[in-house]
Amino acid sequence: MTPLTNCPLCLLALTVPGLLAAKEPASRVKVSKAQANSRGILVHAVQSPFEKGTTQVHVLLPKQTSGRSRLPVVYVLPVEAGNGHRWGDALSEVLKHDLHNRHGIAFVYPTFSHLPWYADHPSDPTIRQEEYFLKVVVPFVEKTYPVVKAARGRLLVGFSKSGWGAWSLLLRHPKTFARAAAWDAPLMTDKPNRYGMGPIFETQENFERYQITRLLKQRSQLLRESPPRLILTGYGNFHDQHKQAHSLLKALQISHIYRDGPRKKHAWGSGWLPEAVKCLTSGNLPKDN
Repeated sequence: MTPLTNCPLCLLALTVPGLLAAKEPASRVKVSKAQANSRGILVHAVQSPFEKGTTQVHVLLPKQTSGRSRLPVVYVLPVEAGNGHRWGDALSEVLKHDLHNRHGIAFVYPTFSHLPWYADHPSDPTIRQEEYFLKVVVPFVEKTYPVVKAARGRLLVGFSKSGWGAWSLLLRHPKTFARAAAWDAPLMTDKPNRYGMGPIFETQENFERYQITRLLKQRSQLLRESPPRLILTGYGNFHDQHKQAHSLLKALQISHIYRDGPRKKHAWGSGWLPEAVKCLTSGNLPKDN
């Protein structure tokens, strides 16, 4: 399957119901035609007002797409800026386990110019990571590829800071995303003073807009519904935080999937991703609002 984009550098009117309303002219978003790399991943170069310089959107489709209904998308959220691979290569893991073909779904991996915490900086216009994801990445994918254009087709997965990001995005936008899976993430953090948070959140006030514990309490009534929308599938470095998060979820009566281990290396390649994707795609998904 090739994308519908057929120009060297396309100006896209990116609007999707349920996502953040655009505050910037659509003409300021530029996305290149896909270039397939040696692994069969389609790579788009992106310029937008929300990120500094050029970012990328990587798309991996199952081999068989013709004749199928539209594909769900798992958005694989990075833990590093740019194309950093210190913690492994997420899409290599998808390919290794053939997850796109086994589950018949698309995988999308966006990059960010700064360390991604999936938040908007209160004053720096080039660190608006939430807006970039909601206004550029998701609408572009849904405009260009044969994917489900509804919450039930938007699934999120990440670990460490991107596990935080997966939960944060769903909790802040529960009508936009169906499920979020986090693995080994610092979900109970209450101050932006570790793991490179400070330069992204900038202030405690801004951090609290994204703070997982606060958001869980705010969304508890909504998330008591079945099937579960939050998934927590094991740990490497953050076992205590996971146990505390699980206890909070139980206290709030929030339906969720929880796995207490086994402990694995804090990296994309330690073997946790197939289980997380299975949990994301199994059973009934929440109905679209």
